[in-house]
Amino acid sequence: MNANVITITGNIVSEDAAQRLISSSEKVENDFAISTFEAIVPDTVDRTMRENMLTWNYPWSGEEYDMRSGLKKTAYKTADPKKRIACFLSHYSLWKQCSESGESAFIFEHDALFTSKVNLDILSKSKYTIIGLNNPMGATRRANLFHQAVQKSGDGVVGCPKVDLDHIPQGIAGNSAYYIKPEGAKKMLDLVKEYGAWPNDAIMCRQLLSGKLGVLNPYCTKIQGLSSTTTL
Repeated sequence: MNANVITITGNIVSEDAAQRLISSSEKVENDFAISTFEAIVPDTVDRTMRENMLTWNYPWSGEEYDMRSGLKKTAYKTADPKKRIACFLSHYSLWKQCSESGESAFIFEHDALFTSKVNLDILSKSKYTIIGLNNPMGATRRANLFHQAVQKSGDGVVGCPKVDLDHIPQGIAGNSAYYIKPEGAKKMLDLVKEYGAWPNDAIMCRQLLSGKLGVLNPYCTKIQGLSSTTTL
């Protein structure tokens, strides 16, 4: 079982947050250890894109909306696009690792924090191949609506709910904490081949991952209230 927290090496805020995540996992006595994964940073984006033969395809040219995902091409904005690309590449690298190893994995961003122990048996036996673990309440309007829908779905691993906002893909309300099986990782890599590189929490959506995307309820992590890997 691989478990990694994406950490910006040399950034004290990121490194301290990652350590709090690791400590919180130990406190709830999870049955796995979390390692730090050195985040791709803006300075290495161009080289990493070339090495992986990737093309950043967001925003795309042409139609305002992508019809399959529902994504509006101006939905994801950032002052420094390379930070968003770097975040995608960090997740992409861990998807590759999961697919190639044939082992399920946990992927965390540095702003996650455990609130309860993970039930590995429930996750491993679920029909879903990517499972969100994080309570998104308070992050955005969509996150609040997502949370409300999850709470109505019952306990266990439930299907990723549909939230009716017309420009944002129906994902797991952020990628701060999720469990991914090898077949889920392979599907993500296949989507990147088909669409090109997109923001990671855009391409990981229920429209493109029909029947594969789930959410653990009750959640076992929450947000620390820090800046994400796209803004540090």
